Amino acid sequence: MKRLFLATSLLALSTSFALAQTSTWASDPAHSEVDFSIRHLGISNVHGRFGNVNATIAYNEADVTKSTVTATIDVSTVDTGVAQRDTHIKSPDFLDVATYSTATFTSTSVAKKGSTLEVAGNFTLHGVTKPIVLEVEAPDAPIVGMMDHKPHRGFSATTTLSRAAFAIGPKFPEAIVGDAVKLTIELEAVKQ
Repeated sequence: MKRLFLATSLLALSTSFALAQTSTWASDPAHSEVDFSIRHLGISNVHGRFGNVNATIAYNEADVTKSTVTATIDVSTVDTGVAQRDTHIKSPDFLDVATYSTATFTSTSVAKKGSTLEVAGNFTLHGVTKPIVLEVEAPDAPIVGMMDHKPHRGFSATTTLSRAAFAIGPKFPEAIVGDAVKLTIELEAVKQ
């Protein structure tokens, strides 16, 4: 009986220790965004951003490979600085935000790669889900926020998507609108 009690106590202790190493961080919408760039006519890059990003990171300090990420991007917030172009991007010709108002990312694995992390996951955009890999800079050390007095930490990531793979703008050949869409994700996250 004592052995069963001891084994149960050790199991409970190890479980609570493992949970204590993982902390939950939520993106601060006022300081988080997804920026993009895409080639136009093969001569210039058009830049834009999505400003409404909600991400949750379960961050394991002891073993970062056990961390997870989920994120939702409101694609109707697309902003390239040109209202007429933004309206066209939101139309059925490209993002069709009336039908597909959000994009989502759910991580499937996290791996260390030198001083960076590779976060693999499933990305859904325009009703299409594809696996992608985010190259993530090692997260910043937490800093206590002046307004909320909670720990804040920065996460930066990049990836490149194929416009065609997500069936965006199929009427527009690559000579007019490039296929490669470079994404830069900037998250300021607050410890929950």
